[in-house]
Amino acid sequence: MNSAWHCRHNISMFVVERVARGHSYLYLVESVRVGKSVRQRTIKPLGRKDVLAASGELDRLVASIARHAERSIILSDIDAGRIAAHRIGGPLLFGRLWDRLGIGEVLNNLLEGRQFGFAVERAVFVATLHRLFVSGSDRSCVDWMQSYAIDGAEDLALHHFYRAMAWLGEELGDRQAGALAPRCVKDVIEEQLFERRRDLFTDLSLVFMDTTSLSFYGEGGETLGRRGHSKDYRPDLAQMILALVIDAEGRPICTEMVPGNTADVKILMPVVTRLRERFGITRACVVADRGMISADTIAALEALGVEYILGARERTSRVIRDVVLKDKAAMVPLVLDRQHGETQLWVKEVRIGKGKAAQRYIVTVNEAEARKDREDRQAIIDGLQAQLKKGDKALVGNSAYRRYLRSRGNAFEIDPGKLAEEARFDGLSVLRTNARVTPLQAVIRYRDLLEVEALFRAAKASFDTRPIFHQADAAIRGHVFCSFLALTLAKELNRLCGARGFQPEWQKLLNDLDRLQQATIEKGGKVITTRTHVTGQVGNVFKAAGIALPHNISEHPAD
Repeated sequence: MNSAWHCRHNISMFVVERVARGHSYLYLVESVRVGKSVRQRTIKPLGRKDVLAASGELDRLVASIARHAERSIILSDIDAGRIAAHRIGGPLLFGRLWDRLGIGEVLNNLLEGRQFGFAVERAVFVATLHRLFVSGSDRSCVDWMQSYAIDGAEDLALHHFYRAMAWLGEELGDRQAGALAPRCVKDVIEEQLFERRRDLFTDLSLVFMDTTSLSFYGEGGETLGRRGHSKDYRPDLAQMILALVIDAEGRPICTEMVPGNTADVKILMPVVTRLRERFGITRACVVADRGMISADTIAALEALGVEYILGARERTSRVIRDVVLKDKAAMVPLVLDRQHGETQLWVKEVRIGKGKAAQRYIVTVNEAEARKDREDRQAIIDGLQAQLKKGDKALVGNSAYRRYLRSRGNAFEIDPGKLAEEARFDGLSVLRTNARVTPLQAVIRYRDLLEVEALFRAAKASFDTRPIFHQADAAIRGHVFCSFLALTLAKELNRLCGARGFQPEWQKLLNDLDRLQQATIEKGGKVITTRTHVTGQVGNVFKAAGIALPHNISEHPAD
């Protein structure tokens, strides 16, 4: 008995083709291992191949076998390229977050009674998903979505996306006096999304605000596209200014979009005023970058009773150069625990004036940044000296070089006085504040503004809103607002992952999500679906988001 089992185990059966007398014949054979050798044994001759094909017997035989091996047939078809797979990772993950945050419900409630004739909410979701993965224009989005399994998006066309973007940016009534931008549908969405997460612990007493410029490759709308100071170094293009406001936990609250020739200093007050009106803020501390500061802005904030922590311009402010930096009070050493280790700071508070009218400044020196500033300046000087030896006068057109040069007749030389002046600012930063916080708290809150800047870098890289080819302000606002929704989803995912003790590497996660694919085939009255294996970070991220992965293979009756 043992010998018989040894001869007959590891059997495999297959069909082989053999040629005899000028014809091809098919045989059902099996391979049997006998000892150390494998032998083939014919089980049954099937007949001449051409006759079988012509009579349909071959197809009937394959169909009969397939009824008992549907899953193997599907896998074989995928390998042979007969079934096109769709990517499911992104739609599953961000679709769940979309629902959890109530974005879809808010959109559909606002759309009630509007007869668009297509799934507007689905178009907005697809556009938002596009921003997360590759970004680009709505035209490229239409082609991109064909690779993804997105429920309800099957019938969307390019003109649907244009209409959806225009709806998001649709103006609601007349512009209020003093407002830089009209009230739009997207403003109502922001307010309702915030209201959904408002609870007893929701606190907007501290908000962070920063601005950036977004260049247009199109016309730039009726009013938004204007020439102005370009923060992305494209002065040749028209642009708009985008202001982003986030709360103390880094969650986006709202955006404001204004024409590209609007100075940063003119944006802060209208945004603060709108925040109070839109979100019911009674006490707020606004943290903003140094481009926002001016005497008029500070006076307006104080008149409204709004606290502020604003970055000051150390080099251009006469008060800071001549009074604050010359203060003789000793600086106090402080150590901040940061994600990448401790940061050594030296801090002091300087008050100018007395009583309620006193101006309060916080001066900080970061030793690590001071060392980097010295090294960077020395590298510039070394390059400058090498250029001077060549007698290249064209180097004065280089702003990094020009700041250290002085003219002596027809020649240029390094100015020791300018070097000494620059050294005063190594690692130095100055804050202007009226907030009821300690110097350390002011420094920490201002450093948290870096998170806003990181969000902007994400918006202009991973969630790049360009190129914008829309020609109407409303459609442009809707296009950019989808990037805000993308940031909202990304922040929620980071929050969920952080609660599990890890943070995903963003681009790698997107690649891992794209590798999660599924294929569906209808066969024998059944719909059979199979998916690829999970790779990389997907498993951990899905667990953090509370998402169950689809089964490797599933089937259900066809409709």
